[in-house]
Amino acid sequence: MHFSIPETESRSGDSGGSAYVAYNIHVNGVLHCRVRYSQLLGLHEQLRKEYGANVLPAFPPKKLFSLTPAEVEQRREQLEKYMQAVRQDPLLGSSETFNSFLRRAQQETQQVPTEEVSLEVLLSNGQKVLVNVLTSDQTEDVLEAVAAKLDLPDDLIGYFSLFLVREKDDGAFSFVRKLQEFELPYVSVTSLRSQEYKIVLRKSYWDSAYDDDVMENRVGLNLLYAQTVSDIERGWILVTKEQHRQLKSLQEKVSKKEFLRLAQTLRHYGYLRFDACVADFPEKDCPVVVSAGNSELSLQLRLPGQQLREGSFRVTRMRCWRVTSSVPLPSGGTSSPGRGRGEVRLELAFEYLMSKDRLQWVTITSPQAIMMSICLQSMVDELMVKKSGGSIRKMLRRRVGGTLRRSDSQQAVKSPPLLESPDASRESVVKLSSKLSAVSLRGIGSPSTDASASDVHGNFAFEGIGDEDL
Repeated sequence: MHFSIPETESRSGDSGGSAYVAYNIHVNGVLHCRVRYSQLLGLHEQLRKEYGANVLPAFPPKKLFSLTPAEVEQRREQLEKYMQAVRQDPLLGSSETFNSFLRRAQQETQQVPTEEVSLEVLLSNGQKVLVNVLTSDQTEDVLEAVAAKLDLPDDLIGYFSLFLVREKDDGAFSFVRKLQEFELPYVSVTSLRSQEYKIVLRKSYWDSAYDDDVMENRVGLNLLYAQTVSDIERGWILVTKEQHRQLKSLQEKVSKKEFLRLAQTLRHYGYLRFDACVADFPEKDCPVVVSAGNSELSLQLRLPGQQLREGSFRVTRMRCWRVTSSVPLPSGGTSSPGRGRGEVRLELAFEYLMSKDRLQWVTITSPQAIMMSICLQSMVDELMVKKSGGSIRKMLRRRVGGTLRRSDSQQAVKSPPLLESPDASRESVVKLSSKLSAVSLRGIGSPSTDASASDVHGNFAFEGIGDEDL
């Protein structure tokens, strides 16, 4: 996740006491919580007790006297780097100490009391699932409650995740992020104060080989089937007229497994599609549509003459990547921190092995750049788990002080309506290059000097290329 502390603010102390500086912690550009230096220092001390000083990044030291504005800004930058470093550390970032700190801070900042509420979670086909949860329930708790309501077996919970999305005017979903263990889903969605934002249940793996595990169960099969039908109708999965005819025939026969087997052979099956954006490939300021799936990023672009092309970038050929943000100043002058600034501009850049001994940076400018980065990381994680012989199956974690209650009347997953005819204007997609094949594993070197090490995600699934592959 992308942590930042873009601004600070002075706040009055309790009961009219002296003012103090509050740091606004943003996740993916959205305010998550507001904390004081003393609270972050307390977190640091707790992590130091549990994991030792050698594991932790440097923490900005205390000052005896009041800070000047320049020192406040310097401390803000140091705290931002600290939070990013902790979150990116596999041990510290996944610790209950770190995650529970952020959950408590989120609840306190949004001033949401702990109480039982009804939370609406959507399936991919728009079907609503209402679950009774506590406002203080973390993401895993809510996911387990949804699984219990649908009667999804405990060992299949790990195949699905909750996503925060924005529903557009045409009913399509624009993905904001996958909900994380450090946040409270009810607070996250309600604090945005807009009916556009929803929580959606969707499969969270990329390798279609895992479909076999999900399809063994009736509820898992229905969830996967509903998602696939929805993706086809949205145009996320590329279908020819003949393939569409076959799919519709299988749908009419209610042959869900056969329907999914055919869908698995289609281009962009299981991919997550992003909103239209801009890239510098194959040329600067090129309008593209990015999709993530099957261990790659796909860039669809329309070249002169309205011909549709696709470029595929394999995750195993990405040496590293980074997300950068910038806030353009208003025309005609400078701006004080946090005031009078324009909209944040986000970019995802990855260093790609185009051919033997030739690495090239490719940059995508999109408000969803952080979500794209999250997809890259999860694809790498999945590749590494598979390489080590691990499994993504996850047994139900029982809540402290009790177990999850299953509803007496389980909610079935409704079958989606029959597929509509494909858009006649939709063109077949031609690959820009078919040469980007899987190659032998080699180690990753140090990141390029174009970015500092703290800004770059090194890719341990990076694969070099040998002469035999050219």
